[in-house]
Amino acid sequence: MSTSENKIVFDNVSKFYGEILGVNRVSLEIPAGITSLVGPNGAGKTTLMNLMTGLLRPTRGRLSVLGIPTDHPEQLFRKVGYCSQFDSFPRGLTGREFISAFLMVSGFTRKQSDELTERALDRVELLPAADRKIGAYSKGMRQRVRLAQSIAHQPSVLILDEPLNGLDPMVRAETIALFKQLAADGLHLIISSHILHEVDMMSDRVVLLNNGYVVAEGAIHGVRDEMDVEHPAQILIRCDQPSVLASRIFQHGEVVEARVHDDRHGLFVKTRNPDQFYLSLNEVVAQGQITVESIAPVDDDLSAVYDYLIGAQ
Repeated sequence: MSTSENKIVFDNVSKFYGEILGVNRVSLEIPAGITSLVGPNGAGKTTLMNLMTGLLRPTRGRLSVLGIPTDHPEQLFRKVGYCSQFDSFPRGLTGREFISAFLMVSGFTRKQSDELTERALDRVELLPAADRKIGAYSKGMRQRVRLAQSIAHQPSVLILDEPLNGLDPMVRAETIALFKQLAADGLHLIISSHILHEVDMMSDRVVLLNNGYVVAEGAIHGVRDEMDVEHPAQILIRCDQPSVLASRIFQHGEVVEARVHDDRHGLFVKTRNPDQFYLSLNEVVAQGQITVESIAPVDDDLSAVYDYLIGAQ
């Protein structure tokens, strides 16, 4: 099987709405697993997802999903599930009817639809409310029934726009566990979210967008490593003599800034070469005059990367 048949491939894709930029010059290859799209409102996240589902056509460039061009809607439908953020449903339907009707319109038999509906409702923990009207559902339940619909036809790709909105903490944790299980089963999950610590926790990779452009993509720690020249890594060292430690580590040249913590029991260090810095720190500590309690990076997470690449712009 060729590489393109295992990935979602953007090849120099741009989308314009008249004079307005949606996304521009996007080139990505998204493998199986959980990929999160991160960026402020208007960054291009929803445009990118709508392009993947075939709801939008690129203005320029080429796009395929597991080898299927996105201008082949019938083939694409069998592969892709989409859970949008729009909270709108047909009047009067129960959760079970909502999903079953979707499957039957999509070409499944009544028996197939019933079986797939039951399975999807069970996966999102919504079976007890399956025969209640959706109009009586809470916001979190409406979010889950949309998720159930998106996975009911057993797609290979799931595109999820803010899927954690409205979920209480327990259901949110269960939903993240479901996403991880689906990814472990070999699915592609594309998730848009603004809850950065949860994105950080569940994602295999991230795509950071701003003003229609991809500004960084990859595993979060790999993205951070590529930023060290412009944004030095910050490390907190807990020790008994932070001022003495600061004077000694400056002698090794990898440190661009050092600041004693407010409680006088720690030292914030900024370095453009963390690996070499840790080696130098070992040499200083080995002299035995300074007691170090702990060493930890303080900006090696998605929130910090997001602030560096987007928040400061």
